[in-house]
Amino acid sequence: MSIPTENVGSLPRPTQLQEAIQRYDAGKIGAEELEKAQDDACRDTITRMEATGQGIVSDGEQRASSFATYPLTDTLAGTGLAENLAPDGQYFAFFEDGHDRQLPRITGGPFRYKTYAADLLKKSAPMASKPIKQAVIAPSMLSLLYPLNQELPGYSREQFLDDLCDEAEKDIRQAFAAGAKRVSIDFTEGRLACRNDPRNPWTGQNMLEHFIELNNRVIDRFSPEERRNIGVHTCPGGDCDSTHSADVDYAELLPSMFKMNAGYFLMQMASEADKERVYKLVGEHSRSDANGVPQVCFIGVCDPLNPEVETPEQISEALQTAAKYIPKDRLGATDDCGFSPFSIDAKPKHGSADFARDIAFQKIEARVKGGQKASEALGI
Repeated sequence: MSIPTENVGSLPRPTQLQEAIQRYDAGKIGAEELEKAQDDACRDTITRMEATGQGIVSDGEQRASSFATYPLTDTLAGTGLAENLAPDGQYFAFFEDGHDRQLPRITGGPFRYKTYAADLLKKSAPMASKPIKQAVIAPSMLSLLYPLNQELPGYSREQFLDDLCDEAEKDIRQAFAAGAKRVSIDFTEGRLACRNDPRNPWTGQNMLEHFIELNNRVIDRFSPEERRNIGVHTCPGGDCDSTHSADVDYAELLPSMFKMNAGYFLMQMASEADKERVYKLVGEHSRSDANGVPQVCFIGVCDPLNPEVETPEQISEALQTAAKYIPKDRLGATDDCGFSPFSIDAKPKHGSADFARDIAFQKIEARVKGGQKASEALGI
């Protein structure tokens, strides 16, 4: 058995798809034409990912508005916003290049997803000849839909959180029922919760422990056997080749993050300045028994924000170093982040979405080969 490798979720949408989304938002094409462009992008994604040698594939979230908003709206621009939501919600993040991303706002209850991840997966799964995974959004992220420091008339925060946890559980269960071998929960807000950004009030609310508890309210509804295939992803953001919390020390996040009773974790590491220090933190705080499951640690060995493709040798070396601190039977390899978590992504460091897409597949192939080299060197 070799070191497992797995992608986080998203891949750059081809220019043709991004243009189709914009035409759809402008009312120039209908849903049928947009879906055809999504089908083409998903088919190309799965075919190319299978060709890299990756053992478990995905559709790269080509149908999703974003990793966070797919349950809420049809497109990133807000076309098809779900009931009981308004577009003027909390800013999720301000990125280092100056741009921001905003969430909708809940206006009343009950809270329900408009689209489940399984609705998207069902269209893509038949295109794959290998096992397929699905990423879902964490309830902690969607908890930010509720206005800060206030209660909505007739719909309390606790009622909202109860509804949210029910919907998040349903999202995961339906993804497995639709054929997903693995389901990973996106928790990029974890590292951001450790910041205190004056432009972004929720980051100064000491919400990390609340986020952990809320996510466990959902994760703990699953059996140990189910949780072996439920993962959690964390990173400092990755949008338009920019981050939102790379300055936050992992020592502030990891001790709390591993309290979540998930079976595996996908963590940004390739772009860390002191990787070995973080590998050591992972080894110290990850658990061999998290309520019945060992926590497998997938370390990021490819940086989606950097157009330079890592070599298999570099990746192998990183994994061998990580194995000094993380037990070999709980070590995996991944990418630092989704390659394009938001459907409209200019990828300025790459020059174009299409070039970024080509680079992404090269990085995945290098990761697979690097994992094989490390496995041989470590005798796995």
